[in-house]
Amino acid sequence: MIDLSGIISISGQPGLYKVVAQSKNGIIVENLNDKKRTSISSTAKVSSLEDISMFTTSDDKPVSEIMQSIFDKEKGGACIDSKSDDKAVAAYFEAVLPEYDKERVYTSNMRKLFNWYNGLQSTGNLKVKEADKKDDATDKIVKAVTEKKATVKKTATKDTTKTKTSTGVKKTTGVRKTGVA
Repeated sequence: MIDLSGIISISGQPGLYKVVAQSKNGIIVENLNDKKRTSISSTAKVSSLEDISMFTTSDDKPVSEIMQSIFDKEKGGACIDSKSDDKAVAAYFEAVLPEYDKERVYTSNMRKLFNWYNGLQSTGNLKVKEADKKDDATDKIVKAVTEKKATVKKTATKDTTKTKTSTGVKKTTGVRKTGVA
């Protein structure tokens, strides 16, 4: 899948942005095209590309998976121009995602997706997630933790011997004595 972490779309502003930092009243973002940084208010409508999905006939499909299929089809190159005619855009989108819901996915949604893809591809921010390396690293961490627990269990054995008390004397550990009554 394509890695879209930290990339957002801001309602009312063109282009895509990368989250740089968090400020007192919002977030600081960097425009992917011109690299200018601006502060965005916490009241602005912000959508993370990771959270956006498109309607299909079965389950909704995340944008990252759709971009991955475009990436595979174009072998990392740019896709169709978002300003092409409606029939060409719809035909290309159907080739990429044949099970899309034709009643709920509009041509404008397709154009926006192609615009985002071409923007990410031209700026070099179109990166494939490396799940295999992360899985290997997490497997190594899990294996190390389980081995550590096994060695701790071997060394920490319970002492089951009981201490003897003299007959007739109650053991008063943990009881506070308050004095004479």
